[in-house]
Amino acid sequence: MALQTSPFPNGCVAGIHALGWALILPCFWFLDRLIAVCKSTTLERIQRNEEECYLHPLKVVFGSITFFILFLIAAPFAFLGFLLWAPSQGCRRPFSYHREPGSSLEKEALRGFELTGKASFGFGTANLCLLPDSLARFNNLGHTQRRAADIGQRIVQGVCRPHIRIFVDSPTSVAALSPSNSNIPTNSSTYSPTDQQAQIPVSQHPDQAVENVSRSSSRVVCVSCDDSEQPISESHNSNQNSNQQGQTGQRSAPRALLSQGLRQKDDVPWEVSSLFPSNIDVLCLEEVFDKRAAQKLAKELKPVFGHILYDVGVYACQPPCGCSTFKFFNSGLFLASRYPVLEAEYHWFPNSRGEDALAAKGLLSTKLLIGPNQKQKKVVGYFNCTHLHAPEGEGKVRCEQLNMVTKWIGDFQAATRQPDEEVVFDVLCGDFNFDNCSPDDTLEQNHCLFNEYRDPCRAGPGKEKPWVIGTLLEQPTLYDDEVNTPENLQRSLESEELRKQYIAPPVPAPGTALVYPDDDQPWIGRRIDYILYRESSISNNYRTEIEEMTFITQLAGLTDHIPVGLRLNVMMESQTNEG
Repeated sequence: MALQTSPFPNGCVAGIHALGWALILPCFWFLDRLIAVCKSTTLERIQRNEEECYLHPLKVVFGSITFFILFLIAAPFAFLGFLLWAPSQGCRRPFSYHREPGSSLEKEALRGFELTGKASFGFGTANLCLLPDSLARFNNLGHTQRRAADIGQRIVQGVCRPHIRIFVDSPTSVAALSPSNSNIPTNSSTYSPTDQQAQIPVSQHPDQAVENVSRSSSRVVCVSCDDSEQPISESHNSNQNSNQQGQTGQRSAPRALLSQGLRQKDDVPWEVSSLFPSNIDVLCLEEVFDKRAAQKLAKELKPVFGHILYDVGVYACQPPCGCSTFKFFNSGLFLASRYPVLEAEYHWFPNSRGEDALAAKGLLSTKLLIGPNQKQKKVVGYFNCTHLHAPEGEGKVRCEQLNMVTKWIGDFQAATRQPDEEVVFDVLCGDFNFDNCSPDDTLEQNHCLFNEYRDPCRAGPGKEKPWVIGTLLEQPTLYDDEVNTPENLQRSLESEELRKQYIAPPVPAPGTALVYPDDDQPWIGRRIDYILYRESSISNNYRTEIEEMTFITQLAGLTDHIPVGLRLNVMMESQTNEG
């Protein structure tokens, strides 16, 4: 049975909540603008250098006075709204669910899996810092509403582009050009945070790109990402084209182990890409705290991802009732899926401290319908996303939260797994707020969670694989020329010397000087955004392998994190034996 879209049990409670929030919103917005007018981003300070020097102080003075007066006027109405809004939270389900109209579970389920017994699944995660504008500015990011719309557009442009691999057969090259580095045109973004966005020619047809490559090669074969001959113009909501493999009539080509941009070390193909991987199936986003930003993001993503869970979390006073359990913000989690959501469950962390206690950070667990397999059994997948405690030096808090995550995932799967179902993936992703190279994060690095879930970037506790680059950007340098566009950031991440300037460095243990890296080891920055997968919980007759790990630069200038992508190949045992 599909989830209900409204978070409230009936229209009466939903109306009371809407009325209360309508009374609160003006006061909240005036306070937000009062702080924002006094806090500038680095980009705004650069742009002000072109203005008369007296204009900005005047804007700050008169803006502050105006918004403060409006805040005082709206405060009594906000108090009345709070008296309506807070009690309604006791009846609220901890998420809103959007499902594209006119769809059914049968139509959206994966087609072809029952014929071939194998499929490819793409996952992505990104921290977007979509806080209220005033708070986002403390992370050197502003214009939350504009950023939300532009982030959605960029993600759609990445995941909807034709995923074309160009295989070159010549005496000097047997590799494939990486999709992100090929000459396939993509649409430019509508909003550039640096006003220096490169214009990409849209007149060039993909066939021209193939022709350009063919001049230097003897044979070129161009195949889509699903290796099938299905037309690209199919509806974005359909999963059958994005994951079918091995159908009759498909065009076969050798898999490229090395390519321009796509490398392979430690049996993990990886890439630094200026675009989101095409045909991502499930996307987890963190720090989507602002409700209006969440709605704008959902509006942009819903033509591609027909199932979206947003406004995830709890508000107001939560049991055990007390001042420390009052939640001003939700969890910030946002899940977008091409597959129908059969079950969803959310838990918030009761041990948060300080400013993190104001938000309902926690774990969102979902069960997704994939489709029938060769035995006509229902195939499902489990996808979990979380955002852990942020402050440095509080590893015990995060370890307690990891204990909760492990327990909650186990309980959810035990309660929702049916005997007649087969599980093909079990993924956990999100912003863990600790890395695998900082001496300050030793407790978390040795947590037993990593004995259950596999981290493709991890060589062992406290040791990353040599190709890992880190995912946390230095906030003061977000608008430097070397990192303010996707292409520039991609080039910078591929240079170890530039990474040292723009990726946050490891955190030393308290009272100990940091000696990093060891001799003959590469410099690796903080990687706090994870995509993990577990094989022990999937059905016995399936096997999983990593197709590609991706560090994504397409959101350069729009967030202080580097998104991460992972694509998994899942095969039935019969297919494995044949191989």
